[in-house]
Amino acid sequence: MSLEDRAHQPVMLPEVLDSLALKPDGLYIDCTFGRGGHALAILERLSGEGRLLALDKDPDAVASEEAKWLMADPRFVLEHGSYASLREYAERRAWLGCVSGVLMDLGVSSPQLDQADRGFSFMRDGPLDMRMDTSRGMTAAEWLAGASESELISVLRDYGEERYARRIARAILEGRSKSAIASTGALVEIVEKAVPTRERGKHPATRSFQAIRIFINRELDELEQGLRQAVDVLRPGGRLVVIAFHSLEDRIVKRFMRDEERGEAVLSHFSLHPAEPGRLRRIGKARMPEADEVRNNPRARSAVLRVAERL
Repeated sequence: MSLEDRAHQPVMLPEVLDSLALKPDGLYIDCTFGRGGHALAILERLSGEGRLLALDKDPDAVASEEAKWLMADPRFVLEHGSYASLREYAERRAWLGCVSGVLMDLGVSSPQLDQADRGFSFMRDGPLDMRMDTSRGMTAAEWLAGASESELISVLRDYGEERYARRIARAILEGRSKSAIASTGALVEIVEKAVPTRERGKHPATRSFQAIRIFINRELDELEQGLRQAVDVLRPGGRLVVIAFHSLEDRIVKRFMRDEERGEAVLSHFSLHPAEPGRLRRIGKARMPEADEVRNNPRARSAVLRVAERL
């Protein structure tokens, strides 16, 4: 299988491979397998001594044809799980402090968006699920059925940066009083009527869907956990490479790398002193996809790649 044969092209692949500074005999972790585009490219550059562990919360990703094909390679292992447990997966393999590179490609994968029954897309009518791990947890429909007005406002405002959070929350309460909001189409209709203005090039339901998805999957909490654990598993000189797709994710990544570069500080005798030197060194500036990639894959347009190296 070549990359050219794949239906779903990995985002910013040349930049990812360059940023990882791959060592043929290194240990690597792909925290978001998706359909294996990044994983395949990494494996193609590893020797017989190199190893790649991939993780994914989505059972469909773990059961995909791409996963089955790659798992025939003895250098590759795929686990159904979250990068919020990254340290545990590394410890299980005695990889703690030995990993040469950790890759996080955040957000929703193209297959998840393209499948109406997953409930991620406001462009396709289907069950309002939104869970990345369909084997556990509450669906978006179940949450919407019982959330209070204040909770709805908080989620829409904090995770979607939605200026009309209050209007949308009230519309949801009114809508569910008449019938259950069980489909993406029903939610889109409610949001469209509640939002009084239109942003050029952006669907009025974009922010609401983003907010509910992030909340249901605890994406920002898990990202913070995964970033902290990535530093623990990396060896000196190992690279942390993260691709974010919206400002909330990227802000967390940017601040984390900055703070880890500066080092922690503690209060001692009413003044701040460094507790220990920083654990990371940022590599270059944030990188965006090339214009050709955005033309060929519009979903890449908001991608931001950041890199840091373990000291």
